[in-house]
Amino acid sequence: MSSEHDEQVALFNILRMYEDKYPELKWVFAIPNGGHRHISVARKMKAEGVKAGVLDVCVPFPVDEWAGAYLEMKIKPNRLTENQRAFIKAIEGTHKVYVCFSALDACHAVGEYLGIDELTEIE
Repeated sequence: MSSEHDEQVALFNILRMYEDKYPELKWVFAIPNGGHRHISVARKMKAEGVKAGVLDVCVPFPVDEWAGAYLEMKIKPNRLTENQRAFIKAIEGTHKVYVCFSALDACHAVGEYLGIDELTEIE
C-alpha cells in the first residue's frame, strides 16, 4: 500500500517530466510540515517558521481570482486535521485548495488549476 510520502514523490516525478514544456511546474513545491522527526530537528524547524496545518504542496501562481493553490496529500482513511481545516478556512477566499488521495489526483488538480490539459488527461 502506498503512503502519502510515496504519492507525493510520484507527483513530483510526474511534474518533472513536464517541466520543459510547462516551466511553471518547476516552481511547484512541497512544504515540509508533516512527518516524524527527531525532537531537536522539529524544534529547529518550528523556530524557522514551519507551522502545523499548512498543506503539503504549493502552486505559487495566480490564476483568475486565485492567488495560488495548495494541495494536501492524503491516503484513505486519513482525514484533514483540525490545524489543516483551520488553514484551509484562513485561505479559502484567496487560494484554491485540493485534497488529493493519489499522485494521479494531484496531477489532475495541478493541471486543472494551471490549465494544463496534458496533466488532467494522465491515467
